[in-house]
Amino acid sequence: MELNQTILPAVKSVKDFETLLDRDTEYIILLESRLGLIRKLVKVAQKAGKKVWIHIDLIQGLKADEYGMEYIGQEVKPDGIISTRAHVIKRAKKHQILSIQRLFLIDSQAVEHNVSIIQKTQPDFVEVLPGVLPGMITEIKDRVGVPVIAGGLVRKPEEVSQALDSGASAITTSRSELWPF
Repeated sequence: MELNQTILPAVKSVKDFETLLDRDTEYIILLESRLGLIRKLVKVAQKAGKKVWIHIDLIQGLKADEYGMEYIGQEVKPDGIISTRAHVIKRAKKHQILSIQRLFLIDSQAVEHNVSIIQKTQPDFVEVLPGVLPGMITEIKDRVGVPVIAGGLVRKPEEVSQALDSGASAITTSRSELWPF
């Protein structure tokens, strides 16, 4: 799958969410919310012509087990999910939901472990954090054969450009000053 958007705005508040409804953006990532609100937010965004990805690990009140993912797939119906957990990625695929697996670049051992998991789960995208390590973006993209999204600690337009030049398909950021990039 190809993204037609360089910056994927990640929202932590309803105010930021509402701001994005009027902007020229195809995707919105909901980082933090609560179970009772998530369905309404997704419906409002989709009605406004947006595609919504939910960070499953950060939804308060949601247990990302089989029944939680069944609820997300059948009732909330987001365009995609984000998670650090391989079992969540597998469940998303079962419910035909686009999946982004987050990979934290902590050390070499974590990279090796996560690369092997990604090769097994085959998410639609891999999000590499922090997104300010151009060499690692290139390496992960080459090793997993899945489009890479860079996120975390991307603070300046130059860092956005570096990540994109290193092979990232897009950048996730909650920094609203970078959303128009």
